[in-house]
Amino acid sequence: MAFQLSAEHEAVRRAVREFGEAEIEPVAREHDETGAYPEELRRLAAEYDFVAPNIPEAYGGAGMDTLATTVVTEELWRADPGIGSAVGSAGFGTSMLIEYGEEWMKEEWLPPIAAGEAASASAISEPAHGSNVAGIETSAEREDGEWVIDGTKTWITNGTVADVAIVMAKTDPGAGHRGITAFLVPTDTPGFEAEKIDNKLGIHASDLATLYLDGVCVPEDNVVGAVDEGFYQLMDFFASGRTSVAAQAIGAAQGALDAATEYAGEREQSGQPIGEFQAIRHKLAEMATNVEAARSLAYRAAAHVEAGEDELATRFASMAKLFASERAVDVADEALQVFGGAGYVTDHPAERYYRDARITKIYEGTSEIQKNIIADGLL
Repeated sequence: MAFQLSAEHEAVRRAVREFGEAEIEPVAREHDETGAYPEELRRLAAEYDFVAPNIPEAYGGAGMDTLATTVVTEELWRADPGIGSAVGSAGFGTSMLIEYGEEWMKEEWLPPIAAGEAASASAISEPAHGSNVAGIETSAEREDGEWVIDGTKTWITNGTVADVAIVMAKTDPGAGHRGITAFLVPTDTPGFEAEKIDNKLGIHASDLATLYLDGVCVPEDNVVGAVDEGFYQLMDFFASGRTSVAAQAIGAAQGALDAATEYAGEREQSGQPIGEFQAIRHKLAEMATNVEAARSLAYRAAAHVEAGEDELATRFASMAKLFASERAVDVADEALQVFGGAGYVTDHPAERYYRDARITKIYEGTSEIQKNIIADGLL
């Protein structure tokens, strides 16, 4: 089943690619080496509707469909995974707000996020609970008309730069996944602290943190959706989240492939470009085939997500995430091999794509989790 991009989707790709080549690629190495968060680039990207492009036009966003947002993510990561992650994740949690948030929440937070003036975070994972969302221990208790939240979250993207976070907490500790609630928490709320995690293998420009919530009080109105329904609300976005990570992986793989192809045409050995040697040509051919196969699978997942076909969306999103992330690591590895010794140093982007691609096999559900989900749909 083929998924042809429309003229509008192709226009989106061209626009993001031009932005990436003009604004991201020239500073990618600098941000990777310093780990500096690219706030100015985030604000600039927002001017072109590349930040949280899923936000409806009514709230200042571009209102892009799932396939278009997939293309945006892919192209941002093609330019540089670290900066691509920082820009692409600036609207984490907005899908939850759009679907389940009260009108005041949308009016207060969606416009500044779409404009690049604010960033959001989604606080789910905990030190002892990554893939097992139902096991989270962060708690929220009602006291005097407020909710008091206590706990620790970790591996939180945008943790130290976000202005607001969607925090998942247990409101009925004995009910497992049936007792989880989503809360809208401004990050300047007393008791909310973020500690940056800066010893990452890759995507250095993307902010990552551990959050400490010590008696964080929010009004009862800050419940997103319904009390004790947070897990089920979150499940609505697993497929779109995994499709997005597949797009990230494809972008990283495409970037690595592009770099290797260019190098193969320039680097000479024995009086000819190394791209003329069959061994290199075969590597590039296999890399390109894997990238295109992953892209087709991701676009199919995006189409099912957009159509609201939950069962198919779940299956194909996991397939796309599994295949694209595994192949991205393989492609980045082969790209480095094409560069040889030159690829092992920071003079070229090969080693950066190699490091950056690896995260896509881990977050939004590890490859092992995706295999379980796919098998569940088969048996």
